[in-house]
Amino acid sequence: MPPRPTIDDTVDATPLHRHAISRRLRTTSNSTTMNSPPADAFRKELDKVSSSPKQRNIGFHLRSWQRIIHLWLLARERNGDISHKEEKRRCCILFLGVVLQFTGLNEVMARATRLLAFFMQIQLYSLATSTSHGHGNTSAASYCHQDQATALLQLKQSFIFDYSTTTLPSWQPGTDCCLWEGIGCGGCIILNQLKLQISMLSGMAITYWCYESPAFKTLLANLNNLRELYLDGVDISSSGEEWSSALGKAVPRLQVLSMVYCQLHGAIHSSLSSLRSLTVVNLKLNDGISGAVPEFFTDFLNLSVLQLSYNNFSGWFPQTIFQLKNIRVLDVSHNEQLSGHLPEFPGGASLETLNIQYTNFSGVRLSSFSNLLSLTELGLEGGSISMEPNDLFLNKLNSLQNLQLSFAQFSGEFGPFFSWISSLKNLTSLQLSECYSSKIMPPLIGNLTNLTSLEMTFCGFFGQISPSIGNLNKLTSLRISDCAFSGTIPSSIGNLKKLRRLEISYSELSGPITTDFGHLSNLTALVLTGCRFSGRIPSTIVNLTQLIYLDLSQNDLRGEIPTYLFTLPAMLQLELSSNQLSGPIQEFDTLYSHMIIVSLGQNQISGQIPGSFFQLTSLIDLDLSSNNLTGLVELNSLWKLRKLTSLDLSNNRLSVLDGEGNKSRVPLLPKLSILVLVSCNMTTMPRFLMHINHMEVLDLSNNIIQGTIPQWIWETWNDSLRELDLSNNMFTHMQLTSYLLPYSRLDSLDLSSNRLQGQAPMPNLLKAVDYSNNRFSSVMPNFTAYLSQTVYLKLSRNNISGHIPHSVCDASNLKVLDLSYNNFSGLIPSCLIEGRSLVVLNLRENHFKGTLSDNVSDHCNLQTIDLHGNNIQGQLPRSLSNCADLGILDIGNNRMVGTFPFWLGRLSDLRIIVLGSNLFYGSLTYPTRDRKSREYFSKLQIIDIASNNFSGNLDPQWFERLASMMAKFNDMGNILSHQSFYRDYHDTVAITYKGQYVTFEEVLTTLTAIDFSNNALEGDIPKSVGSLVSLHILNMSHNAFTGRIPPQIGEMRQLESLDLSWNKLSGEIPQELTDLTFLSTLGLCRNKLDGRIPQSRQFLTFENTSYEGNTGLCGPPLSKPCGDSSNRNEVQVNTSRDHVDIILFLFVGVGFGVGFTAGNVLCELV
Repeated sequence: MPPRPTIDDTVDATPLHRHAISRRLRTTSNSTTMNSPPADAFRKELDKVSSSPKQRNIGFHLRSWQRIIHLWLLARERNGDISHKEEKRRCCILFLGVVLQFTGLNEVMARATRLLAFFMQIQLYSLATSTSHGHGNTSAASYCHQDQATALLQLKQSFIFDYSTTTLPSWQPGTDCCLWEGIGCGGCIILNQLKLQISMLSGMAITYWCYESPAFKTLLANLNNLRELYLDGVDISSSGEEWSSALGKAVPRLQVLSMVYCQLHGAIHSSLSSLRSLTVVNLKLNDGISGAVPEFFTDFLNLSVLQLSYNNFSGWFPQTIFQLKNIRVLDVSHNEQLSGHLPEFPGGASLETLNIQYTNFSGVRLSSFSNLLSLTELGLEGGSISMEPNDLFLNKLNSLQNLQLSFAQFSGEFGPFFSWISSLKNLTSLQLSECYSSKIMPPLIGNLTNLTSLEMTFCGFFGQISPSIGNLNKLTSLRISDCAFSGTIPSSIGNLKKLRRLEISYSELSGPITTDFGHLSNLTALVLTGCRFSGRIPSTIVNLTQLIYLDLSQNDLRGEIPTYLFTLPAMLQLELSSNQLSGPIQEFDTLYSHMIIVSLGQNQISGQIPGSFFQLTSLIDLDLSSNNLTGLVELNSLWKLRKLTSLDLSNNRLSVLDGEGNKSRVPLLPKLSILVLVSCNMTTMPRFLMHINHMEVLDLSNNIIQGTIPQWIWETWNDSLRELDLSNNMFTHMQLTSYLLPYSRLDSLDLSSNRLQGQAPMPNLLKAVDYSNNRFSSVMPNFTAYLSQTVYLKLSRNNISGHIPHSVCDASNLKVLDLSYNNFSGLIPSCLIEGRSLVVLNLRENHFKGTLSDNVSDHCNLQTIDLHGNNIQGQLPRSLSNCADLGILDIGNNRMVGTFPFWLGRLSDLRIIVLGSNLFYGSLTYPTRDRKSREYFSKLQIIDIASNNFSGNLDPQWFERLASMMAKFNDMGNILSHQSFYRDYHDTVAITYKGQYVTFEEVLTTLTAIDFSNNALEGDIPKSVGSLVSLHILNMSHNAFTGRIPPQIGEMRQLESLDLSWNKLSGEIPQELTDLTFLSTLGLCRNKLDGRIPQSRQFLTFENTSYEGNTGLCGPPLSKPCGDSSNRNEVQVNTSRDHVDIILFLFVGVGFGVGFTAGNVLCELV
């Protein structure tokens, strides 16, 4: 580039210099600008003025300047450097100022004219020789200011790039920032464009854009001439007041504002209202932006694009925005709390795009669109439409090309809508979603022969996909997801020769995958996930030579994986996880393979990992987890995978051996950021990890790694690690410099099920911490003060003692607190019961004392309360009824008193109640005066009130209300858990099960149990118990029940354990009990039963102990043959029974728990 001439040089410039430049201009090639009429006129005017005499009048010169500037600006505008009136005005002032600086009105005006003419020639020269750099329109003669360059270089330093990739190479000190990527400078040498959206920067791999310095306000202060600002995808993490104020004060001339997915949050501040020149506002995908849509947008008279989708706006949308004359694009979709009405649009409205999907707009009248003759894109929420289509005005929407309709709350008829849609002959894109109440796919869709894109998601369409879909031969994209289609894919899909993307996912479609897909030679993406396709992968896929992405995951595909899938010429991503694929994977030729993602997890693949995988030098993600792969994997064998970022070999039968890299200068897997090696028989920490600079997820759980967790684990990835899981190993110590962990971005830390000792380190800003099942003996004295960001804290099954600090009340984000099976003592902080945030409180098996607060918040969110095995006294707080979502309440083995809390029955989600081993008393008579009592305990699956002092007859209504135990076909046996946190939390419960006191670490929803044992209940066992056909465990032992065993118990076919021992039951054992084919534990001892013991089915498996103490029983397995009796033995038994009852109720009086196992022991003793 020739040196830029200065003003001082041009003052004494000779005609020779000017003519040389003019000749250069005339001979310049490849310049579209110089061939344009404005440029030709401009050159002629320059020649005319340059040869003018010096003594012409001032008016002539002023008119010459006016013509020259006008033509020069016109030429610049044609070249794309100037496009706005404000820019033209400022350039005029600048040039005039330059002239006046060196001339003055009292000097010879001809000299000024010659000076200006020469200056124009210099500018025209820059036009002719300019080249485009980056993404801005920047002339070669432009230089940005040093303060601007400095601010931009600071901005670059705050981005975290993929370290091995060239990063913004042109952004170098000492160079002109107008030539940098993403920067644009206007014709007056001012920086007016900053384009840093990731999508516009090519040739760079950016793993994380975090904007930290300079401050956003400082950056903009140095860029006060900005006209266009694009920061899409840059993590600014700024509140509404911060970024709004910075923009409003620093860039008053801004015309284009695009900050998509910038982690903005809070309400938009009023300071943004000063940007009156804005024509484009794009703030979508910032779900932290909240509050109302500002009224001042109405003041932006030139606003043409307002894009606010995928945010969290609320309140009423300003209707006056619809009246802006220049508005062309208005998209507020996916703001579910945003309300509003659509106006009656006037004639001549310029709106081209309108999208209010997934908002709370209401009363939408379709007739309001009749004047939108330019409307090409429309997105509506079906539930907001108040009238059916009317051909008189809908026929006017002939320009409509893109239609998006969601029918989530729609209750009208679909037929008129589908008829209207089929009449839109110019429609090229159609999206239908949430058509739940429509059961048939609109057959008229096949008439929309101009469609290039069709999407149907979350619809209730059932039956087969209509073959008429094959008529849409212009389709390039077809997506059918989360619908109820069944059967097979119609062969007519093979007619869609132009298809480039095809997705049919999450439906009931089954059968083999059609071979017709092999005829769709233009396919670049084929997605058939989440269906029930079976059989083998069709061989015709080998014909799809343009296929880039293939996803057949979550089906029932079988057979071996064809190796040609790895060698298709365009294939980049292969997803085959969660199928039944088996057999070994054969070696394949990697010479022409460009695979970047291979996901084969959760299949039945066997054999060794083919070495071909380790030759895929472009691979960035490899998942072979949860298969039957065998053999040794030496990490050093992966040294060629220089681009690999994610590796998962978990849950196979592999043995992974450590590796450091083949050379110290060539670190192993240098780009690795996700490593998951669960259950890989590892014995040491992989040493190569010490050389990884940017690790995000590390999971080495369920191995046999011993010794000390090294210090570099805590120091190397302080600013990048998000998840660390070293659980289920054999670590004994942690090498630490501080008991306050240093991570700044870590979300989840799991060190559970090791042998770690000493003091447990506390998290710093961690979201989830699991130290359970270790040998920690202490924590920091005020450990709860470090839980300000923690959501999940599990310290169960250690040896930690001390009190819970009151600072736990400040942990406002805490959802799960599990300190069970430790030695904590003292009072339970009242905020744990009263607060609003906690969902799970588990303090089981500690030494807490005192009473529970009866000031539970009306907004209680508790779902699990487990205080089992402490020393808590007093009554159960009635305000717990405010915990509407409570599902588990376990206060067993404490010293609580009171009558049975029937008010708990109003909690509709309650599944487990454990009140056993306390001091509760009174009758169990149902509160019939409560009108809602029939709905009490409808979801209850486990109730344990054993070892209390409940007395009286058992109300038959007890068993008539337990609806969940009456269902003949219970649910599929899901695990009771809480899945809304950074990790799952599984509830636990301990009950007497088949004669043993068992703790279930995971509770299935099919586990049903009733334990009323060790009380003073009397009278008949209600016959209504037989209605509990899905009950598995029934224990009513150690009471004073009389009468006969209800034969209705024989209808409880799911029963596995039945204990009626130590009562006063009489009569024969009902023959109906032999129908209990799942019964494996039976206790009838110490009653007054008589007659022959049934001799069929399960009863042939029970031993003497099940029947002992019933002198009237006879037959096997007892040695007493039928017909004998012994009055002496009967008297002895009765005496013993009375003695045991007295001792038993003494135990009950002090809250001592005697379970089913104890009952068997008593049987054996007597």
